[in-house]
Amino acid sequence: MHDLEQLRWRKPNRSGAGNACVEIAQLPNGDRAIRDSKDPTGPVLTITATTWTAFTATARDDEFH
Repeated sequence: MHDLEQLRWRKPNRSGAGNACVEIAQLPNGDRAIRDSKDPTGPVLTITATTWTAFTATARDDEFH
């Protein structure tokens, strides 16, 4: 288990000024933690570094419609 409070949480650059987006943190092993910025003490989704790389490549290639 990771100490989620010690992670450096970041919002995507295109999220704007509001608080309605996701926050992402890199875990020490390279995996990613994802949470809702409106509920920072709520549930956290963790995904592997490989899955994160595939997800971001797909998003950059605009394959989500």
